[in-house]
Amino acid sequence: MEPVREHSRKTTPVRPGELIVARLAADPDVSGEVAAVIRAALTTPGTSDADSANSDSGFGLGGIFLRAIRIEGFRGIGPETVLEFPPGPGLTLVTGRNGSGKSSFAEAAELVLTGANRRWDGRSAAWREGWRNLHRSGPVRIELDLRTDGPPAAVTVAREWAADTPLAGGDWTQRRAGEPGTAFPAAEWAAPMELYRPFLSYSELGALVDGKPSELFDALHQLLGLDDLIAAHEQIRSGRLEMESSARAVRRERQVLLSELSGVADERAARAARILGRPEPDLAELERLVTDSTGGPEPAALRAVLALGLPATDRVGELLARLRTAQSAVSVVSSPEAVADLRVLDLLRMAYRHVAEAAAGPVGTGPGHRLSEPVTRPDRADDDAVCRCPVCGHGVLDRRWSADTAAAVTELSERTADLLRARAELATVLAELRASVGEVPAELDSAEPAYLDAGALRETWMLWGQLAGSEDPPPDELGAVFDRLSDELGYLQHRAAKELDRLEQVWAPLAPRLRVWLELARTVADRATDLTIARAAEEWLKSATARVREERLAPLAGTARWVWQSLRQQSSIELGGIRLQGNANTARRVQLDVTVDEVDGAALGVMSQGELHALGLALFLPRATVAASPFRFVVIDDPVQAMDPAKVDGLARVLATVAWDRQVVVFTHDDRLAEAVRRMQIDARILEVQRRERSVVEIRLSSDPVHRYLDDARALLRTPQLPQAIADELVASCCRSALEAAGLARAKRDLLAAGMDHREVQRRIDTAQSTRAMVTLAVLGPGRRIEDLNKQLAKEGRWAVEVVRDATAGAHIPIARDLSDLIADTERFVDWLNR
Repeated sequence: MEPVREHSRKTTPVRPGELIVARLAADPDVSGEVAAVIRAALTTPGTSDADSANSDSGFGLGGIFLRAIRIEGFRGIGPETVLEFPPGPGLTLVTGRNGSGKSSFAEAAELVLTGANRRWDGRSAAWREGWRNLHRSGPVRIELDLRTDGPPAAVTVAREWAADTPLAGGDWTQRRAGEPGTAFPAAEWAAPMELYRPFLSYSELGALVDGKPSELFDALHQLLGLDDLIAAHEQIRSGRLEMESSARAVRRERQVLLSELSGVADERAARAARILGRPEPDLAELERLVTDSTGGPEPAALRAVLALGLPATDRVGELLARLRTAQSAVSVVSSPEAVADLRVLDLLRMAYRHVAEAAAGPVGTGPGHRLSEPVTRPDRADDDAVCRCPVCGHGVLDRRWSADTAAAVTELSERTADLLRARAELATVLAELRASVGEVPAELDSAEPAYLDAGALRETWMLWGQLAGSEDPPPDELGAVFDRLSDELGYLQHRAAKELDRLEQVWAPLAPRLRVWLELARTVADRATDLTIARAAEEWLKSATARVREERLAPLAGTARWVWQSLRQQSSIELGGIRLQGNANTARRVQLDVTVDEVDGAALGVMSQGELHALGLALFLPRATVAASPFRFVVIDDPVQAMDPAKVDGLARVLATVAWDRQVVVFTHDDRLAEAVRRMQIDARILEVQRRERSVVEIRLSSDPVHRYLDDARALLRTPQLPQAIADELVASCCRSALEAAGLARAKRDLLAAGMDHREVQRRIDTAQSTRAMVTLAVLGPGRRIEDLNKQLAKEGRWAVEVVRDATAGAHIPIARDLSDLIADTERFVDWLNR
């Protein structure tokens, strides 16, 4: 069985998605996670398979054949003309010279079913604007009668334009048998018409091969019905690309951040750079860094310096004034006698305490007790000595001594009271001065790493502490040191504020970027396993889809190879496999495995125009005749142009094979296809289109050229209005043409049957420039002399010699012979040639 018939047999297809799920379950190397991702992608709603394109698009028709094309006022057709077809499988040739109007039928059928015409695509505006017939000023109407598997069995699609309506407008209707007409459901027809396109014009033949690579890819890809698999693959791929893009963004931003951080004089930036510079950055550590509200040790140290303070200058001035007053008061009351009395007073108080402690145990040792204060204890009843003098070791310190000493202490206390008060005030002022400024702050130590030089301030602060800690500091020197301390602290704080501002300026833009990077990096880390699974799922589904695609493409490729093999007669180019390369995201093209003289090569570059057209047919027919197509017809316009005779014979055989279960309609102005069909005795219906004046188009059933010439001769003989001399010449010319056509058919048949090359046969025929030369080639064969023809004809009888003589001469000079006899003998001679 020929591949074109095999692949068009109706079968129950398995949806690709179901096939993939089954193979997925049977593959032990696929993990559960990978399988789950693939199944989830396949369950996402997508484009339906080509196998169910008709039902999914709402297209309810099937088994569609052409019954008639009815045209009025369109292109080359003026008054209404009907081209009828047997509504079933079979081959119909519609012939006619250029300009006869035959292609108008093909264009009209395509226009009424698709709303456009591929033949006009890329042409000048004149092609589209000249769609109205020049000899008709009224409305334009196209009707296409179809037969379907039904119900209903009959459907008519029509389009009509008023006189002033543009091509894009008009009424477009569809009428089912027994029902009123409705608006043509263009959307329902669009999907199957695009998928199984049954029309092929001459301009499309070359475009199928050398047009945009993506167009043929898309056409075959849709035909294979892999959209669900492609959609699932694209879903997984998009997820994988998104995750990979995030990972690349993390790596790219990480390098950018590292580059920028390296040039920032900020410890936080340095820490961030150290974290990011590790092979596996510690994201938790980075988070602690960027979320630290204090900004890290350096900004904290700077803020601590800014928080340092000194007492107000007025306050220090007040304390210094009190210091001067206290020092002056001490100086006034500090006479040598008063100072001596104070020393004696202190000594007596210590002695008195010593005696009291010796007599009664430790006394006056509680907190806050001063040795210079009197000690009061109950007198003892006896006068016994308490102790000896600890200074001389001889004197006795008894009760009497205690009484005398107490009186002396009281007296001395009264005499030194002013000095004690002055010294107490001085001590109070000094304590307040020391407390107002305090010790050297520890903050100055931590300021050093924060790019601040606090050495001068520290030394001044220490100098203040030393002066304020002395017993009698000079107030003026203290004031000068305080002023210097205040100035240096202000200068340091100014520098700290600037440094803090600088750090904030360099860190402020980096911190949010680091937070964004941190969030993205965590997302990438969390999805690392998902990315691995997605890659495995994508790779498995891609490989599985490729296998399904090859399996589904194999029947179409087989049909294409068979068509090419039939058409390639005497071509050195072999067509091997057909593969689809690329996808929606890459360059898409159909890869044709071809060889030139058994050497792999780019055959398209060396193919003739005829070979390109033959290859175009090889790619068109498998698609148009696929079993799932609702269209049981194909319409091909002018496929014979540029084909050599051998390919024309191959085309006739291919069309005959396709016509076993398809309605094949071929429009051609080239008589070679009709001649080949007749010569090869292919069952075909041949129609001839003739265009008369004012676009009147006639269609008649065509016989072979020989009998057409004989019929014309008889018609001339029966025309009484024709002058006899002219009638004689015309009848003889028809008989001569009949002899030439019969000789041509006989010569081709015999020479090809003998194994002669088509090109050589055509060369022999081209060299036969006269009627006698053509008959000689048919009767005697190649290489024989014309002078030997009569001797061979004489063997058949005198009549054979005379008919060739009279038909040849009568076309130029009057002959003395009854024209009815000439026609009869010509027909007899033709029958003899056909034996």
